[in-house]
Amino acid sequence: MKTATEPPQTAGTPWRIAAFRRFVSANLISTAGSAMAPLALAYSVIEQGGGAGSLGLVLATNTLPTVVFLLVGGIYADRLSRSRILFLGNLVAAGAQGALAITVATGHATTASIAACGLVSGTAASFIVPAMQGAVAQIVPEEQLQRANALLRLPGNAVKVLAPVAGGFVVAASDAAWALAWDACTFAVAAVLLLGLRLDAPPARTEGVLADLRAGWAGFRSRTWLWTYTAAGTVLVAAWLAGFQLLGPLVAARHYAGARDWGLIQAAFSCGLLAGTLVCLRWKPYRLLAVAVATSAALALPLAAMAAGLPLALVLAAALLAGIGLDVAIVAWSTAFQQHVPQAEQGRMSAFNGVGERLAIPLGYLITALAAHAWDGRAVLLTCAALIAAAAAVNLCVPDVYRVNRMPVSRSS
Repeated sequence: MKTATEPPQTAGTPWRIAAFRRFVSANLISTAGSAMAPLALAYSVIEQGGGAGSLGLVLATNTLPTVVFLLVGGIYADRLSRSRILFLGNLVAAGAQGALAITVATGHATTASIAACGLVSGTAASFIVPAMQGAVAQIVPEEQLQRANALLRLPGNAVKVLAPVAGGFVVAASDAAWALAWDACTFAVAAVLLLGLRLDAPPARTEGVLADLRAGWAGFRSRTWLWTYTAAGTVLVAAWLAGFQLLGPLVAARHYAGARDWGLIQAAFSCGLLAGTLVCLRWKPYRLLAVAVATSAALALPLAAMAAGLPLALVLAAALLAGIGLDVAIVAWSTAFQQHVPQAEQGRMSAFNGVGERLAIPLGYLITALAAHAWDGRAVLLTCAALIAAAAAVNLCVPDVYRVNRMPVSRSS
């Protein structure tokens, strides 16, 4: 399927496609705000007296809508214009982050109000995520997919190098409201850019939404490599986010220099993401899915380093390696997914994959928050690191992982 304004027939680099440039610009701008948001969100809870329990509740509430509504978002990503879904999703996220910034700035923020704004933001994300996955394949020709996936992440990862550091200093010098307000503004600007993208809607379907859901589930279940990757990702993503997003800032506040050092750790991770993107611009592995699974195990490194109480320099090095591994995994996985799943099913398949990976996150946040009261935070971090390594190792034992490889350009799924 082509864009309405410019068919993706241009040879060479994806940068020569106007729709791709607009798509990348919108993603870059929203990333410039979102890179500060986790730190600002964490310290907005800490500033109003919350601990691990309050932060776990806020993060779980932010994630819960993606479990509930992601399948709905995937269905509509295969039925409606993906550019229109992206526009509306970013607009709603801008409103939610703006409301949160106001409550924090006026001193009226509570755990409940922060969680409520996160609920709205999470709902918007549940429609944005599956629409984005299908939009790339709709804009860019097949032979340019890996390069497009890497280029899409390159400017955003470059911004993430400086944004967490800037966010750390902003939060330390003033409060979290300024970083949250910046996040709201970037979502609004991204929405305006996406309004002009104008991707064609899929052909009208005669089946209903429930029929689409059943067909999507059948397609997901029939692909062993997809559901086993999703099952392993459920453990891996939950352990990473619970360890890094939940316990990371708390451990930094207790054992390092607080917001400043946590900003540096996030910046090192982002430097790794940038380096991983550069690797993907040069390296085109044949075994795409196996590479994605193996490199994702690097996420265990910074959690283990903080759990062991290593000096900040070693934690930064571990975060750098984790970023490299994650970005290689994301680009390899995205390319494999786009090549092996028909374009008309990518919204629903992405949604099922996303639901699986997000399903354990709210529970993981809550369990981790409770465990942090009974155990030392470093012991919980070590447990999260072990779960990440085990999930990757088990997934590498699945034979189908080695069958989802780079396809010749002329082939279709």
